[in-house]
Amino acid sequence: MSRPSRTDRPYDIVLFGATGFVGVLTAEYLAAHAPEGLRWAIAGRSGEKLERLRESLPGGAGIGVLEADVADPASMRRLAEHARVVATTVGPYVTYGEDLVAACADTGTDYLDLSGEPEFVDLTYVRHDARARETGARLVHACGFDSVPHDLGAYFTVQQLPRDVPLTVDGFVTADAMFSGGTFASALNQFSRGRQMLAAARDRARYEPRLMGRRALAQTGVPRFAKDVGSWAVPLPTIDPQIVKRSARALERYGPDFRYRHYAAVRHLPVAVGGVAAMGALFTAAQLPPARRWMSGRLKPGEGPGPEKRAKSWFSVRFVGEGGGRRVFTEVAGGDPGYGETAKMFAESALCLAFDDLPSTAGQVTTAVAMGDALIERLRTAGITFRVAATR
Repeated sequence: MSRPSRTDRPYDIVLFGATGFVGVLTAEYLAAHAPEGLRWAIAGRSGEKLERLRESLPGGAGIGVLEADVADPASMRRLAEHARVVATTVGPYVTYGEDLVAACADTGTDYLDLSGEPEFVDLTYVRHDARARETGARLVHACGFDSVPHDLGAYFTVQQLPRDVPLTVDGFVTADAMFSGGTFASALNQFSRGRQMLAAARDRARYEPRLMGRRALAQTGVPRFAKDVGSWAVPLPTIDPQIVKRSARALERYGPDFRYRHYAAVRHLPVAVGGVAAMGALFTAAQLPPARRWMSGRLKPGEGPGPEKRAKSWFSVRFVGEGGGRRVFTEVAGGDPGYGETAKMFAESALCLAFDDLPSTAGQVTTAVAMGDALIERLRTAGITFRVAATR
């Protein structure tokens, strides 16, 4: 297993999908925070749009431009061969993402995305994890709000608890933010693919090695009033618990018997009930093609909240961890979760893979497994809070 050196590839990082809504924010963050000597490029279908973006970025003359199209597997291969790390915002990933994952796995190129799509993550594990382990490529999904605060937050919480004892961690999410057309399109696509998602999960279960001598679970939980956070806790049907569970499976620090539960924290009961009803209605409507098409037209990919709304947005994820007679309360918090902070998490993850001294890993890995403490330190420096609120 050998990773590409800086002399092997012309770019340290290539950002694919750079002209999309989150892509532009990520490109702006990288341009503003690029370490000295960073060699990076923006990539996408339209050379004209890429050139306009490059001209708008600080230090744009030193940023490369690569044309590539998800419909052309050969261009995905060329993209992977040009970079040590490829970060892609092009979704829905289950529709547009696999050829790039395959190219990165085959060429030993580290891969990052913003996917919150369980079906896609399971499919890429079955089809490309083994090859990535052979070449040394690290395939890291869910490197935005899905699932960095939750994965690293659970990891941070576990570090405050005793070793080698059964541990439980509950995560409670609160946020005030809007989502973009691309995020909405991915969610609708996943809601409409329930059978395929279950089939992919079963296929993964057949390939994944059994955990010997330890146990790691992500339980759904039930709606309840959580006194620890003073809110109603509503189980969240996101990819985040699965990501946390995979970190726990891979790292012995999570103890011999680990359990995680993931909730939205809602202060008022009517709001909690309304949220559950709205989610059920959206899921039902997504099964009907006419309703799905109508909803898709309400918010199109490429659209998203403006700067004023993003400036007022925020998120907080509070964790309650317990084990070995100790109880700890921690928090991960920041600004606009869907876009400003997602771009920050995504860009810092790419920089972390490209430059930091990290554990030796390969194949499909989580942010906690691949980057752990180094990424937490980067995000703290960039303004995202990781703190211990209280212990008992």
